[in-house]
Amino acid sequence: MAKEEKGKKLVEKLRHKYRLAIFNEQTYEEVFGMRLSRLNVFTIVGVSLIMLVVMVIFLIAFTGLREYIPGYPDGHQRRLIIQNSQRVDSLILEIERRDRFFNDFRAIMSGEVPDGALPEDAKDAEGEETNNQVVFKKSEEDSLFREQVEKEEKFNLAVFDNKSKKFELEHSFLFTPLKGVVVNKFGETQGHYGVDIVAKPGSRVSAVLDGTVIFTGWTVETGYVIQVQHSNNLISLYKHNESLLKSMGDKVQAGEAIANVGNSGELTTGPHLHFELWYNGVPLDSEQYMSFE
Repeated sequence: MAKEEKGKKLVEKLRHKYRLAIFNEQTYEEVFGMRLSRLNVFTIVGVSLIMLVVMVIFLIAFTGLREYIPGYPDGHQRRLIIQNSQRVDSLILEIERRDRFFNDFRAIMSGEVPDGALPEDAKDAEGEETNNQVVFKKSEEDSLFREQVEKEEKFNLAVFDNKSKKFELEHSFLFTPLKGVVVNKFGETQGHYGVDIVAKPGSRVSAVLDGTVIFTGWTVETGYVIQVQHSNNLISLYKHNESLLKSMGDKVQAGEAIANVGNSGELTTGPHLHFELWYNGVPLDSEQYMSFE
């Protein structure tokens, strides 16, 4: 009962009305008057504080005042953060793509099947049932076309059997990629599968044969690298370039400019071209097939 009486007295005190009046000092005339209770004062003060906090949060969140808060980045820094984040994501994707390409290329050079590639035996086994059901029939159009081709190619001396023809590198003309001084020959150092030709920085680097660019990129050790696939399983590599003039998938001709001599990469001692020649996965001494002087 005592607690209930105390609670009632507290509620009555909160609700008890007080009059706030302002008088003229000279005439004692009441200028302003207001009846308030303690509950009204607490309510007004609480609502005012809440509105003040909301206004401050709004100003900080949606205006430029937030940039004056210590530790909060300005607009330029936020843009740099976003750009760096996007660049890091792109760099990670490029590194994964490069590693996947190198792993597949290494597997191909070793005579293995790259990851993700389905072996021919598996493909044959997978489609064996379907292939057994295929029936090939000669049509009249096919016979006419075959007869026309045979007549046109009957006296053509350029026709030969690609399966029986063997690639002889000694009888092929290879365009010299760069004229200069050979300072490091093939096999002089362990794992050195090419030749190093010193020339003036920015000099033109040319393709040795017609082919297709199968790789262009930058590595930490060899800098800017370009790789060209030629016919008959012949591949040429050009490393430590200053800049690349071709992109992956471009067709190039013998003697066409594909890069400029540079000094890129950690494994370089000055402006030069590291040139490699590979045939059927085996490195060749390019000085046996061309002269760099």
